[in-house]
This record gives sequence, structure tokens and C-alpha cells, in this order.
Amino acid sequence: MSIEQTLADHGITLPEPAAPVASYVPAVESGGFLYISGQISMNPDGSLVTGTLGDDVSLEDGIAAAQRCGVMLIAQMKKALGSLDRVERIVKLGGFVNSTADFTDQPKVVNGASDLMQLAFGDAGKHARSAVGVNTLPLGVAVEIDAIVKVRS
Repeated sequence: MSIEQTLADHGITLPEPAAPVASYVPAVESGGFLYISGQISMNPDGSLVTGTLGDDVSLEDGIAAAQRCGVMLIAQMKKALGSLDRVERIVKLGGFVNSTADFTDQPKVVNGASDLMQLAFGDAGKHARSAVGVNTLPLGVAVEIDAIVKVRS
């Protein structure tokens, strides 16, 4: 079964990859790896998931926002590589969670993206990771996640 079919079976369709909002490119392939710029939390309709965990965004909504970042990461992989079959391994995710000083569940939030990678890519979706709390993110979004992916030539 294809990765896109697996996602579709779980009600997830890949959107058109988001364009950069500043002076950078969405992804760079170099030395057998694909480095994907941070993808921000966007709803399927393109609206932003904004707010602060520990204040006006619930843990459940934060997890869903991280999953949406993961969906956009996969969409960027497909666009950059031409086919998701070129993904050999998700190596690392870097998660940034807009959160209050006393919010400490950043790892649970970023699980939204981590769990999606394992769902989509199986064992090749298991990865190293960071989950960091920050006091603000671009455009006021709740979550931003970047990735390093090992690719087949």
C-alpha cells in the first residue's frame, strides 16, 4: 500500500505545499538528505492554527496542530522528491511549540507529527526529535516543525 493511500485511509489528504513566507526555500536536497524548512500549523482550509499552549490552545488542539505540520512536511517531501517512494527514513524532527512558561507538555504536542510519520512510513518513520517551548512563532502559530529525511537516489 502506498504512503498516500495509508494517509487517505486515515482521512488525511496531502495539500499543496505551503510557499515560504520569507527569504528561504521549502526544502534542500543534499548529500542523500532532504532538509525541510519549518512548517507551521495550518488547518486543511489554509487558515493558521494560532495561539499559545497553556493559555488559549488546549493540549488536544496542539497535538492536532503538530499533526497538520506533519502533513505539510510530507507534502513538501513529495514536491521536493517527486515521489514519497524516495523517502528512506525520517531521521529527525525539530518541534517548536508556542507555549507559556509553565507549560511542559511540548513532547506530547510534537507527538502529533511523530505519530503521523510512523503511521505513514512505518518503521522508517521512527526518528530522533526535539520538542522545545518558545514564547512566540511566526505569524502567531501554535506549532512549527522542521525535518531531516534520508532519501534514495
